[in-house]
Amino acid sequence: MAEIRWTDFAIENLIHIGNYIEQDSVKYAEIVVNEIFDTTEILERHPFIGRIVPEFSKEHIRELFYGSYRIIYTVVSEDMIDILTIHHSSKLLSNIDYR
Repeated sequence: MAEIRWTDFAIENLIHIGNYIEQDSVKYAEIVVNEIFDTTEILERHPFIGRIVPEFSKEHIRELFYGSYRIIYTVVSEDMIDILTIHHSSKLLSNIDYR
């Protein structure tokens, strides 16, 4: 089973998402943040389940989706996954630090 590590940048993204949604609904913000975390749990057993991120075209940089959010991660090894960023799909994906 792979270990999932959240980068500081990804945690920061998630906090911003929660804070933004919280302006309208504290309850919904909590739901969205928790469900984004829950979405990544499948990577523990299936690290390559996400699609390859088209902007990078690298086999080890992949993404899952939750609603309008792209959960971008890198497969460090079959035993290690790094969540790189949570990105709203309406915005262009800028450079992120990946290996």
